[in-house]
Amino acid sequence: MMKQMINHSKVLSVLGLMLSLTACSSTDEAPAEANTDANVVRFAVQHPGGVTRATDTSFETGDRVGVFLTDQNVPLDVAGNYVTNMPLSYDGTSWNMPQTVYWNDGTYDAYAYSPYQTPILAVGDLPVSVATDQRSAADYGQSDLLWAKTAGVSAGNGAVNLQFSHRMSRLMIRLVKGDDYEGELPDDAEVYVHNTVVTGTFDLRAGYATCDTHASGATIHARPLGNHRYTALVIPQRLDNRVPLVEVVMKGVSYLYESKFLFKPGIQHNVLLAVSHNPEQVKIQVGGEIENWSE
Repeated sequence: MMKQMINHSKVLSVLGLMLSLTACSSTDEAPAEANTDANVVRFAVQHPGGVTRATDTSFETGDRVGVFLTDQNVPLDVAGNYVTNMPLSYDGTSWNMPQTVYWNDGTYDAYAYSPYQTPILAVGDLPVSVATDQRSAADYGQSDLLWAKTAGVSAGNGAVNLQFSHRMSRLMIRLVKGDDYEGELPDDAEVYVHNTVVTGTFDLRAGYATCDTHASGATIHARPLGNHRYTALVIPQRLDNRVPLVEVVMKGVSYLYESKFLFKPGIQHNVLLAVSHNPEQVKIQVGGEIENWSE
């Protein structure tokens, strides 16, 4: 009888040891909630105008945007942020981060820009430029500076929405026949935008691009869009003096328009250019302005 009691006590001791080991192993593991999606920083990226599909003026496969997270109301800096210039890469369907970032209990401000560049030596004067030949989709796209800011983001609010806006100025030129122009307008006209500065800096904190005031004006070869429409991206700037601005070359004839102009940030300036029989009598009409164009 005594022997049976001893056996029971051994069994109880073994069970107690197993329970003890189980309890120790559970406390050594990371809490399960640390690996849930709610604690992973994610971003919902939108092109200006709400466009999410890839087009000539939207994000395309392989595009990258730079992202920063700073403590709320703490100025963005070149280093020391919660997230500093992390590239998000677009694979044609979704945006991917190079590593997983987890939320903590803080609240943050998110900044983002495109196209991505590294290294960043100063957040207040990031070098930017537009291509002088914007006829290709690639060169035009690399000239399209985008920026987004979302304040007060934290865990539990879902993906951080990054609604981008255009920070360059866009000139949209449409060619039409003047009253005395005979025949049809050719589809292979070449359009140029003259006397604009193509280099400058960008303030990532405020979202403003400024042209280099010490640089000379250059010529931009505009991108053809079809239906006698042409477009060019220009760094925001003011042309205070009347200068040759838009030139159209077709059938060996140059049509040149001179003007002052204010290129506003994030604005598409619509220009209607009436081609006359006399190249010296070109008429131009500056139409409406569109903010955050999407086409």
